[in-house]
Amino acid sequence: MDSFADAVAAASSFVWGPFLLIPLLLGTGLFLTIRLHGLQFRKLGAALRLGLLKRKEAGDAPGDISHYQALTTALAATVGVGNIAGVATAIGLGGPGALFWMWVTGLVGMASKYSESFLGSKFRVVDENGEQRGGPQEYLKRGIKGPFGKVLAVAFAIFAALAAFGIGNMTQTNTIAQSMDDTFGIPPLASGIVIVVFVGVVLIGGIKRIGNVTASFVPTMILFYVLAGLVVLGANVTAIPDAFALIFTDAFTGTAATGGFVGSTVAMALQFGVARGLFSNESGLGSAAIVAAAAKSVHPVRQGLVSMTQTFIDTIIVVSFTGLVIITSGAWTSGKEGAAMTAEAMSSGPLAQIGGAVVTIAVVFFALSTVIGWAYYGERCATSLFGIKVSLPYRAIFTLVCLVGAVWELELVWGVADVLNGLMALPNLIGLLLLSGLIARETHAYLAKDPDLTDPPSALEDYAPVR
Repeated sequence: MDSFADAVAAASSFVWGPFLLIPLLLGTGLFLTIRLHGLQFRKLGAALRLGLLKRKEAGDAPGDISHYQALTTALAATVGVGNIAGVATAIGLGGPGALFWMWVTGLVGMASKYSESFLGSKFRVVDENGEQRGGPQEYLKRGIKGPFGKVLAVAFAIFAALAAFGIGNMTQTNTIAQSMDDTFGIPPLASGIVIVVFVGVVLIGGIKRIGNVTASFVPTMILFYVLAGLVVLGANVTAIPDAFALIFTDAFTGTAATGGFVGSTVAMALQFGVARGLFSNESGLGSAAIVAAAAKSVHPVRQGLVSMTQTFIDTIIVVSFTGLVIITSGAWTSGKEGAAMTAEAMSSGPLAQIGGAVVTIAVVFFALSTVIGWAYYGERCATSLFGIKVSLPYRAIFTLVCLVGAVWELELVWGVADVLNGLMALPNLIGLLLLSGLIARETHAYLAKDPDLTDPPSALEDYAPVR
């Protein structure tokens, strides 16, 4: 077992090292940003308005759920323990400068998130149950002609269907169970049983019930966490300017040892910032494209732009609150790790007596939502490989594995999840680069007609999606 654990650690270091995913992720995001003329900066306001205010298309657009429900389902899957423990881990290992690289990953990743969601909507198909199915497992084989596209699609589907049990299930439920035990003394088995019941009830209803649950669940959990962060930042307001200075300088100079922090180099800040940034917002991973394909949309550009806002909300808002709370409170020098560091930070100032409970409640909300979202991702990939007949068995197995995650020690699972996460990203990023010309052409053509995303569906009848 030790040799296997060492192999997993070595694989994770290579996949997430400076010679593979880090340059590929940042390079792909930067390349798409240039090809799309800075789309994420130019159209962010219009995209937020369409996704959060308008929320759905007028008329009878094809799809299973609304823009808003697709956005909240994607947020459910991405706003998880990575926003609490992952940020703390990045700062604990890479110093405050790691938060800068998380921001960079998020900003250039918005172009990747737009592109994969655009393709997910464009190349979606209708399955045997009459539901939309799309994502890298579809657009890689349909958009890239020949056997190479099919190989990429199958590879993504296999890695995603397996990764869902790690990143989207056991690691999340284990964090819930351990947090509930540490804070409230609730046994992991009891937490696991409650999780299984909740997840099972939601998954039985399929994507429509998932969309309905996340539409109310996700805004509540994000608002709760952000308000708690605002309270702590309000108490530490004088430390905010110095925190920003530390973030920007340490991103390029490294961080000296101080307190319980052992010090870090620029390479460490970059590596852990990018790795934890992707774990948090999943831009370039391809996962959000799966739920984007289910959204009712009259044009892929519109859904791509709505999906793009998910990375902005996750990284620029939620991750920033966690990072600033940790840095302004001084908790990053405490020597604590993961969620314990975030709890230490939240327990400063006005929340001194309840900070730990606040973080635990946030962990429960965030992790449960991630489990729901990833159950859908994994199922859609499994059905693309084996047909609709595996849908219900996959949901049942996924639900039961939640109990396993709650009661087992999972250090090795975290390592395997990191590797599978990276392996998911590889075929998707290759596909985004190969299909970037198509993405750019259709995006520029649509926005030339509808720059503010206000045209009614009747004005878009000339759009003929690839089928």
